[in-house]
Amino acid sequence: MSSENLHAPRENLTKQTLNQHQAIVSLGEEIEAVDWYRQRADDCSDPALRDILLHNMQEEIEHACMVLEWLRRNMPEWAEEMDTYLYTDAPITEIEEAESGSSEAAPVNATSGVPDEDRAARPAYRFTVGSLKKNGA
Repeated sequence: MSSENLHAPRENLTKQTLNQHQAIVSLGEEIEAVDWYRQRADDCSDPALRDILLHNMQEEIEHACMVLEWLRRNMPEWAEEMDTYLYTDAPITEIEEAESGSSEAAPVNATSGVPDEDRAARPAYRFTVGSLKKNGA
């Protein structure tokens, strides 16, 4: 992956930038692992092994979601985009047009996908993965 290495001298980067870099690289690795496990499961002829591979894939999805939640909490830009694009039934490629006003259409309601004349009335949904602690920990 091209972004595993830093593209600027480490000493010129803030701790915040380094943490964000670690999160972004980790997210890519988790997503790549999801793809690998899915392909292996599809190609596997043993049902028990296929179940294990699919279980492992689900674990990688969980890990990716945890990193996404960290990014949301630590980078306002991620939170803003997640608020716009996640948990909506609107056509994905039309959301940006509705948000930016670049089209003649009224803004799209994030929940229903129906044009909404009053953007302020749209509920503010947040993406979270919940507590990262084990039960009783």
